[in-house]
Amino acid sequence: MEIEEVHKNTKLMYQGKPWNVDNAEFVKPGKGRAIYRLRLKNLLDASTLDITFHSGERVDEASISNQEMQYLYKEGSHYVFMNTSNFDQTFVTESQMDDKINFLKEGMLVNVQLLDDRPIDITIPVFVELAVIETGTAIKTATVTAQNKSAKLETGYSLDVPAFIKEGDLLKIDTRTGAYVERLSVKK
Repeated sequence: MEIEEVHKNTKLMYQGKPWNVDNAEFVKPGKGRAIYRLRLKNLLDASTLDITFHSGERVDEASISNQEMQYLYKEGSHYVFMNTSNFDQTFVTESQMDDKINFLKEGMLVNVQLLDDRPIDITIPVFVELAVIETGTAIKTATVTAQNKSAKLETGYSLDVPAFIKEGDLLKIDTRTGAYVERLSVKK
């Protein structure tokens, strides 16, 4: 593929390794060819690389396939996912999961990206529903701003929530930011 076609989140093969384009910057100097500055993140070990290409150069696109899988359980430092079409199990390392483990529930369907049948990344839903298992106490003071307190969710993730949230409440969480969105139900 031409370097002009590369944009953020494009998957490339560079120096025999798969990379994700984290940032792509186009610079047109007064003279000469245009320059493309790329920040690449290694899909295998999460290292980063800054590299410059000139217009007209070619790069190899990584052949990544996506497969819907169901999260089953954690075994040691690996997370076990099952292919929903053929029931094969795939193991993903803790380092590949990053902060996605904060929102992962057993039985959740995710999209696993594979490079030659080897998992390199997973995509979880943008919004997840998680139950509150523990909350802090809100301090009542005369203030104009809303009062927040900390809450621990069923996955072990902690975040700030409004003072009216109680243990047992089901919350909608934005996995991109890790922030509380809304309360979905109240414990009866």
